[in-house]
Amino acid sequence: MKPIRLSLLAAGLWLAIIPARADVLLVDTLAQEPPNAPGGLPRPTTGMSADQVVEQFGEPLAVSQPVGDPPISRWDYPDFSVFFEYDRVIDSVVHRKR
Repeated sequence: MKPIRLSLLAAGLWLAIIPARADVLLVDTLAQEPPNAPGGLPRPTTGMSADQVVEQFGEPLAVSQPVGDPPISRWDYPDFSVFFEYDRVIDSVVHRKR
């Protein structure tokens, strides 16, 4: 019985010495709409043609060569990238702020 009391006492002392730590919940961040949400940064939508993207957003900063079958290519803009299958948008993604 004595070893158990000693162990409990040692555990209690150990917990008293260790500083308390807690995670901080960033409520303000959770309340913000993510940049990739439909209401976030305006960017091309699925189904737009390459011509429509250029007409609405201008020429891209960089264009990657198509890869795979079906061919998938990427156009890079300052704040987002657009992914095409043939000449149609399949997705657009906002760049992460660093």
